[in-house]
Amino acid sequence: MPIAPNRHPLPLTSDPSQEDDGRRRAMTDTTTLTRERTDLLESLRRHRAFLRFTVQNLTDEQAKTRPTVSALNLAGLIKHVAATEAGWTRFAEGGAEAMRRNWGPDAWSRHWHLQDGETLAGVLADYEEVARHTDDVVATADLDADHALPEAPWFEPGARWSARRVFLHIIAETSQHAGHADILRESIDGQKTMG
Repeated sequence: MPIAPNRHPLPLTSDPSQEDDGRRRAMTDTTTLTRERTDLLESLRRHRAFLRFTVQNLTDEQAKTRPTVSALNLAGLIKHVAATEAGWTRFAEGGAEAMRRNWGPDAWSRHWHLQDGETLAGVLADYEEVARHTDDVVATADLDADHALPEAPWFEPGARWSARRVFLHIIAETSQHAGHADILRESIDGQKTMG
């Protein structure tokens, strides 16, 4: 069921009545996108918008709040999704070795919580940079190119993912965490992304 743009507060790029943010126009000026690439980009942008909407008008303190029994907070979810998108995009570009940057035993703390000096606005700006880069890769990468997945108990040994599969995974990851974020935000002040 499509979202009725006149009843929904999010700017959805697939809605021609919404103002273009400049990226889409600039990208299509120099690159003719296939329907598949357009669909991937629109899905990524839509689910990112759902996630970003959950922190609209929040203070840093509110975004760091744990309003449920979960250890999750909104700022941490945004950071995690941005780091995950960046890592998987690096994988699409260069394989498992490219993905491993900035990983270590303190990753949980760094990826799921605002650190000293970090702000929600800064995390959102970083996420926007990650999104721009991913969008550029989606627009230009060979979607059939694949790489062996890193060794991990949750991956089948010897499995390979194409760039296409990576971008579908990023969409799924973003969508899943946008749902988590919606619950957290509703617990803080009653705001809902949908409904």
